Amino acid sequence: MSDPQVEKEAGSTEPAQAPAPAPEKKKREYKDFGHDEEEKPTHAKVDMSQIQLKAEDLYDKEKVDLETIVVDDVFKLLQCDENGLTDEEANRRLELFGPNKLENEEQNPFLQFLSFMWNPLSWVMEAAALVAIALSNGEHRPPDWEDFVGIVTLLLINSAIGFYEERNAGNAVKALMDSLAPKAKVKRAGQWREIESANLVPGDMISFKIGDIVPADCRLTEAINVSIDQAALTGESLPQSKKLGDQCFSGSTCKQGEAEGVVISTGPNTFFGRAANLVGQDDDTTGHLQKILAQIGSFCLVVIGIFVLAEIFCLYAGFRYSYRRGLDNILVLLIGGIPIAMPTVLSVTLAVGAQQLAKYKAIVTRITAIEELAAVTILCSDKTGTLTTNKLTIDRDTIRTYGPFSAEDVVLLAAYASRTENQDAIDQCVVGALGDASRARAGIKLLDFKPFNPVDKRTEITYREESTGKLKRVTKGMTGIIIELCTRNKTEELESRLEADVEEFAQRGLRALAVAYEEVDGDDPEGEGNGFELIGLLAIFDPPRDDTKQTIDDALALGVKVKMVTGDQLAIAKETGRRLGLGDHMYPAKVLKDGPEPGSRFKNLDEMILDADGFAGVFPEHKYEIVKRLQALGHLCAMTGDGANDAPALSRANVGIAVEGATDAARSAADIVLTEPGLSTIVHAIRGSRIIFQRMRNYAIYACAVTIRIVVCFSILAFAFKFDFPPFMVLIIALLNDGTIMTLSVDRVLPSNSPDSWDLAEIFAFALAYGLYLTLSTIALVAIAIRTTWFYDKFGVTLHNGARQALDHNDPQLHTIVYLQVAIISQALIFVTRSHGFFFMERPSVALFAAFCLAQLVSSIIAAYGNWGFTNIEAVSGGWIGIVWVWDIVWFFPLDLIKFAMKATIIKSLRARHNAAVAAQTAESGVPMTRTTSRAASVHESLYSNRVSFLRRAARKVGFGQKISMKPEELQRFSSIQAARTGSVLARHPSRPNA
Repeated sequence: MSDPQVEKEAGSTEPAQAPAPAPEKKKREYKDFGHDEEEKPTHAKVDMSQIQLKAEDLYDKEKVDLETIVVDDVFKLLQCDENGLTDEEANRRLELFGPNKLENEEQNPFLQFLSFMWNPLSWVMEAAALVAIALSNGEHRPPDWEDFVGIVTLLLINSAIGFYEERNAGNAVKALMDSLAPKAKVKRAGQWREIESANLVPGDMISFKIGDIVPADCRLTEAINVSIDQAALTGESLPQSKKLGDQCFSGSTCKQGEAEGVVISTGPNTFFGRAANLVGQDDDTTGHLQKILAQIGSFCLVVIGIFVLAEIFCLYAGFRYSYRRGLDNILVLLIGGIPIAMPTVLSVTLAVGAQQLAKYKAIVTRITAIEELAAVTILCSDKTGTLTTNKLTIDRDTIRTYGPFSAEDVVLLAAYASRTENQDAIDQCVVGALGDASRARAGIKLLDFKPFNPVDKRTEITYREESTGKLKRVTKGMTGIIIELCTRNKTEELESRLEADVEEFAQRGLRALAVAYEEVDGDDPEGEGNGFELIGLLAIFDPPRDDTKQTIDDALALGVKVKMVTGDQLAIAKETGRRLGLGDHMYPAKVLKDGPEPGSRFKNLDEMILDADGFAGVFPEHKYEIVKRLQALGHLCAMTGDGANDAPALSRANVGIAVEGATDAARSAADIVLTEPGLSTIVHAIRGSRIIFQRMRNYAIYACAVTIRIVVCFSILAFAFKFDFPPFMVLIIALLNDGTIMTLSVDRVLPSNSPDSWDLAEIFAFALAYGLYLTLSTIALVAIAIRTTWFYDKFGVTLHNGARQALDHNDPQLHTIVYLQVAIISQALIFVTRSHGFFFMERPSVALFAAFCLAQLVSSIIAAYGNWGFTNIEAVSGGWIGIVWVWDIVWFFPLDLIKFAMKATIIKSLRARHNAAVAAQTAESGVPMTRTTSRAASVHESLYSNRVSFLRRAARKVGFGQKISMKPEELQRFSSIQAARTGSVLARHPSRPNA
């Protein structure tokens, strides 16, 4: 770089010949980014005396616009003045508007625990327990305590795991509430005092200064060099300068100056409160995994219900069974038919998956979000602090120079004209561009420094160059101000060039910072210089994180589309999108309200949202609405963010992801919290979640197949042979099966390269084929043992009392043989469901294989030594155990052939039919619908989504807990909701008669 300390000929300073008189030159307007002309305060559009203190008048924008009216009118409408409210009036308004804090409904822990026993899967478990203990009486036999204890134990374990996971989830509303300023300086009856911020009311006069958190939404009545950081609320990168009459949001931070203002809204009515409302409202949508459980539960219930009814008619009406004998057969279907431990197995699978994701620095706060992350099709990302660093930076590639100084010289001289301590955001980024902050004062002696102020809109330094002893002066600031100071090289050509550069920067969302330089004759630091010379134009922006572009590319490769949703301005969003390869098809937030313009290529708003690469200038309601609409189109959405303004959308999204450094509110609303900077962790999390999804899908096919296998098998055995299998042995099968299947949580599987979806039609088709085949294997074994002496003739094995065949169809040894055969081949089925090709081509985890071997060892030991009279089984010889093992091995190998045949026929047909249905729906609506068959409505879905509603109603009647909280509102622009509530309440309770 060239040395800025060397004197340079900056251009001729000789007086030019007087030009001929010309028309007065019009002053140029430099359309610098972020400096658009602001709307000036207005007055009511009708006579103020005609506006009564009623909501209909106050918020009729044909009469008055409360967002832009002058502060005097705000005082008039809120019935207050600059001396503040009296204590009596403040207390009255506190009763009307409530405290300035957010409240949430706290759920009774006991009722929360009970709620996990309220769904169709649990109902069947509970019904089986009741049958075992209450209905299994009579005929001089005691209740079935063994089955009852086993079922209740499983039920309690399942509920305890679910309760533990939900109890430890983050509470978003609580985090938002804790973020509110606890104290506030308020003027009451003309005297300033400090009170709890919860006691603020609309109409109060408040004061805050640098470092304070704004305690309530207010309009400023006095502002001295005020700068407010509201990035966590609105997503804007830079602190915003505020002047008289501007609005400040509750929860934002004062970065500079001091101010006084009149409170216009408090608590849940503030911008901050609106975000809390959206996060805290009860969502009518069911959790995605709960929908799947509901549909699998429905499938199992239908299968069980059909065969229970068949047994009731056949066994009682047809075979004239005694009450207790028929009940035992029904109990077999209830215990063995429902996948009793499905919620527990899935919970353990997800919990282990959460631990695995933690290795990638991703903390899971809602465990079922792992399953939903695998199916995510769209990632909606906030910009500030998520895609970008949230640290202003000089863009060296776009620096413009206008004199003999190089780009590096311009940066160094701009750093001279910056504070090195107590820096604002601009000074910090300019000095930071040097790499070494000490260079900003190296080789010079500071003589005079003028910091930035809203009037001059520039900074200026006068310094002595130590190498030459000369006095020099540098200024930096707003382009229009700086160019007016430049008398040495300001020409028509230079101004045209500067104007074009500034406009280019503005269109790209870059903030322009002009730098000028002059030399000072003599030794007087306040002396006149030889005239400023424009030397450069710096571009300031919030740069993308280093790994963001690669992360977005990786997400696209995994089939996940990324959309930017930011509160920042449209030009900034487009520039960031271009730099990241996201695209620049971005739209302002107003299109979400107005829809696409007439004549545009979009038929409706949904089509526009799908096509968009992002949206800019959005508020919390807009982010929430975007996610909601995408979900309505069948997409599963992930939302990343870091500020309180992201909390509603994080909560609404299928998967909310809080990035590293996020606020407490964002972390508590999110389902996954990243503890390392950047988004690369998300790609690891998506891959990891898809591995976990494959494990759960494998289990779902297995569980449904076992349901069909148990219910159909033992029903047919009862109908054909009057075979009464002991209920307790079905419970043993279930315990060993589920204990083994839990090791699926660490099984080896490969993630898919596209978003996963629960295609339940495919799962049920596979389950039906496997279940009927396994049923056939058992029926064939029993039929040969009962109808023939083949096993005795070939292997010399006998049954109870030396019988060569089971003439007694309920021979206790035959019960043992059937138990062992069902236990072995049912559990071996998992090796077929977990693989896409031949089962031996995909090696299982050591844990799964070891658990299978251990379970079969236990089953074989029970068969060899289990003389349990209470459950009517008797130990069999080693010969029978060997026969059963060989029998199951022979029947096991064709299972792979069934899998391939299903894929080539029925599964292929189901997918073709589904794709045709999606294409037809797309053609009809004009909006592409995604393939998420798992989001189809379920018969029992409402029972899962509202599983505690009846408990809450009961709790209120008997006095459990308390009903706190505000009720969720209709989604609407926050700008009118704040003042609308204030005015409507005051209209009902005026403090003085209307004028």
